[in-house]
Amino acid sequence: MSETDHHLDAKGMKCPLPVLRARKAMKGVDVGGVLAVEATDPSAVQDFANFCETTGHELLDQHEADGVYHFRIRKTG
Repeated sequence: MSETDHHLDAKGMKCPLPVLRARKAMKGVDVGGVLAVEATDPSAVQDFANFCETTGHELLDQHEADGVYHFRIRKTG
């Protein structure tokens, strides 16, 4: 069973669009739910770290595979 409740495909989008789309997507995620994001912009790594720091959401995991950056973010209350 996956811990991911929602998925956002932000591949091909340039900064700041992946984070802006994630912010909007998080509105539909229940507290404790997880949003998985895929992005191809290398600046997304720092952008999502900053996003989680400023919003208080928890960055559960981030990794890169074949040029795609994967993030799992838990919504906090």
